[in-house]
Amino acid sequence: MYTLAHDEKTSTVMLYSQNAFVRGDLVTKENMRVSIWLRTQGVPNYIHLLKPQILLFGGTPPKSVTYEELFFPSVQIIAYHLAPPLADPLDYDQHEANRTFVEVNLLLGTFAVKGKHRISTQTDLASSIEVARATWMSIYDADITNPFLPQMASIHVPMMLVRAEQGSFGL
Repeated sequence: MYTLAHDEKTSTVMLYSQNAFVRGDLVTKENMRVSIWLRTQGVPNYIHLLKPQILLFGGTPPKSVTYEELFFPSVQIIAYHLAPPLADPLDYDQHEANRTFVEVNLLLGTFAVKGKHRISTQTDLASSIEVARATWMSIYDADITNPFLPQMASIHVPMMLVRAEQGSFGL
């Protein structure tokens, strides 16, 4: 089993890919703000998780897998957030002028997300996502469900990161 270095911590996160849902303890530096970690420089090619619980969507029914440690390819992650009830401060200034929230529905792999995206008041969602250059988009006040798992309760998070190029947006 992995032993944390003196300057490391673990935070329980949930990450999503086109065919998997993973909940595990992410190993990061002690001073890292975990909710926006994927936006930072130096994210490794493989995300190191301890005690991961994995749900694979490749057939019916989905299959559950667990390991002591998992190294998950970071390029396969399409959404990511801290596991409730953990939360970091939100990543925007509430007093920033000329910004508004638009309600969005996202399809991310087998998951559906209802949430809000913060955009300029001078544009619309279509223009905003078309010109966005950042890999990771913040979605706020998000409710995450999976139509293939009706028994799974909705997951509510104050903020999640979404790889916009991997999702479909509905209004």
